Amino acid sequence: MTDVINELAGIAAGSPLDKARDNRAEAKKHAQTSYDSLFSAKDFGAFPAQERWAVAAFVAALHGRPETVDYYAVKLKDAGGSPELQVALQSEAVTAHAHGPYGHYPSGPLSRENSEGLKYAVTISARHALGRRLTAAFEHVHMLVYHPRDARPDTLKAMLDAGWSTTDVVTLSQLVSFLAFQIRVVAGLIAMQGNTK
Repeated sequence: MTDVINELAGIAAGSPLDKARDNRAEAKKHAQTSYDSLFSAKDFGAFPAQERWAVAAFVAALHGRPETVDYYAVKLKDAGGSPELQVALQSEAVTAHAHGPYGHYPSGPLSRENSEGLKYAVTISARHALGRRLTAAFEHVHMLVYHPRDARPDTLKAMLDAGWSTTDVVTLSQLVSFLAFQIRVVAGLIAMQGNTK
């Protein structure tokens, strides 16, 4: 059975770290099942594979872990992502990169943790290559990654106005959430391998 987390972390089959992951067989299985449901479905509906890989490549680039950046960039290329789209994505990832998280809590004790941060909008030069749907998706993804506390109805409206259905916005949010999990797990496993050598 394919295990993308092992692949990304460079974990060899039968290695001590592979065996350690097998101690949590259900967690390992569910992580792969989540990946498969997002990227290997028989029917992607109105959120096609190329858009999914483009969003994944952008999310990976925002997180800045080379192993996942490279993996999802290749997947986008293999899915037919044009060179123009790939260049725009790479350029936008540089423009959009921040440190976060940012945002504002409702008035109360947590308000002292409010922090401003980059308010990202896709550059004019990239809008043509990305198209209306991916332009809205990249801006929404940036908000989810760096400004999760700032989600409000108008951010959803921008997605709906660009042609996303509520179902596909939910799927996109699941994709972003899954990648945040996957990227951190892979980074941790790579660090563990470094400590065991």
